[in-house]
Amino acid sequence: MGSSEKLGKISSECEFANISSFGVWVLVRNAEYFLDHKRFPWFKEADVEDVLDVESPQDGHLRWPALDVDLHIDSLDHPKGYPLTAFAKPQKKRAVRSRKSRRTR
Repeated sequence: MGSSEKLGKISSECEFANISSFGVWVLVRNAEYFLDHKRFPWFKEADVEDVLDVESPQDGHLRWPALDVDLHIDSLDHPKGYPLTAFAKPQKKRAVRSRKSRRTR
């Protein structure tokens, strides 16, 4: 098998256990990881569909293409070895129109 045949292969080794307002629980190779929103802010405001769309292009590597997020399992197993934290740009809140009640005189 040539190396080009391995590229982009999606694996089913990743599964989601739960998504909450605190973070995301993901199962990878029978190990459960909690990706809290403080450390992994990309998932907080993301659409559920984009969070669930995860690929494993290489062993030990997770990728969310719609969110442009890549994580190595080793960084989840040994977080102290990866002290740098990325910051997500705050997303603009959608404006909500409020109705002003009409006053009658």
